[in-house]
Amino acid sequence: MISTTTPVCNFGWQAPPFDLPGTDGQRHTLASARGPNGLLVMFICNHCPYVKVILPRLLRDTRELAELGIGSIAIMANDPAAYPEDAWENMQQIARDLQFPFPYVIDRTQETARAYGAVCTPDFFGFNARLELQYRGRLDASRKEAAPANARRELFEAMQTVARTGQGPTEQTPSMGCSIKWRNP
Repeated sequence: MISTTTPVCNFGWQAPPFDLPGTDGQRHTLASARGPNGLLVMFICNHCPYVKVILPRLLRDTRELAELGIGSIAIMANDPAAYPEDAWENMQQIARDLQFPFPYVIDRTQETARAYGAVCTPDFFGFNARLELQYRGRLDASRKEAAPANARRELFEAMQTVARTGQGPTEQTPSMGCSIKWRNP
């Protein structure tokens, strides 16, 4: 497993469109996922220890962000042939068992992950109401172990500010996680 960190936020970069199948049996697009005050696009997967450790906090934060008008969507772009834990049936099960408050979709072609420049799981892209990138940082200080319970809620605080002002913080700490598992060409 290779750990990697995300690039610095490219403020104002426009969210690329997508149309992907969700574990809920629906198709989800950029337009259907966004909230009135913005959108959080998350690249996650089932097998990554960095994702597993943050899931309870991520679910809490996305529920609270929805109340602030921030929509959220989670995209799984890994090659499930190489990582069976990331298979469609397992995606459906985890979304159901943990009651994901956001669509969990699969990027089978990996075109969406490439369009976003996703590099790891988790990789967070926080957009304002105009779908301009304002946050490309981490959830909190968690790594492969959960951060202390009182750790600063960096992603939540950033997206709360985006919901209120349309602008993200200038200081952002990159997310760290497992590299995206690209298919062999």
